Amino acid sequence: MILDVRNIDTYYGLGHILHGLSLGVNEGEVVALLGRNGAGKTTTLRSVTGLTPPKKGEIFYKGRNIAGLEAHKVSRIGIAMVPETRDIFSYLTVKENLSIAERRGSRWQMDTVLGRFPSLRERLNNKGRELSGGEQEMLAIARALMTGPDLLLLDEPSQGLAPLVVNAVMDTIRELKSQHVSMLLVEQNAEMALQLADRVYVIDHGTVVFEGTPASLRADTNVTATYLGVGSENAGEA
Repeated sequence: MILDVRNIDTYYGLGHILHGLSLGVNEGEVVALLGRNGAGKTTTLRSVTGLTPPKKGEIFYKGRNIAGLEAHKVSRIGIAMVPETRDIFSYLTVKENLSIAERRGSRWQMDTVLGRFPSLRERLNNKGRELSGGEQEMLAIARALMTGPDLLLLDEPSQGLAPLVVNAVMDTIRELKSQHVSMLLVEQNAEMALQLADRVYVIDHGTVVFEGTPASLRADTNVTATYLGVGSENAGEA
């Protein structure tokens, strides 16, 4: 198992967000983390990356407990996050955004990521603020890959994107999976997540309420209705 999160409690100030949350990601696996807004999905990613360290519990990455490790050190050991807000540098060019993240020894160098994202090659000298939402998402993913991660955390990659662009993002995730990149995917688009994932966790109020395969989640109309807001008549599309 590349990531093993054990019973973490995470707070924002006095706000207790995650309550004894546990989950895991196996090597080369895509795991989806689903739940309503405010369930604690992004906080889970921030806990793993060291941006919001847990007060209790353990987070093992390749067998090493990294709970509380500073975010820049978490990045250095092979974990990259694509945030919901994308956080690209709006006044830097595409090339400059990528160059900042370039890391010697990464299997994804500039030519590699530009080959995967040809639209970025065409926009190499455009500033981040001149890109469409889809192009910004692709740049955020490409920048994360430049760091050479073995574990990629994706926070709402489809948010605000047109359906055709969402399909391109899905294709990218599938290709990364074929290259044995382990991924933890937070996504409001449940159908997209279930198409991509090997396993699924559903959380509510910072606690895991379901763990299983996409097929078992589709079949559990109580979970889909209660925690994902999907009625029984649409559960097969959850």
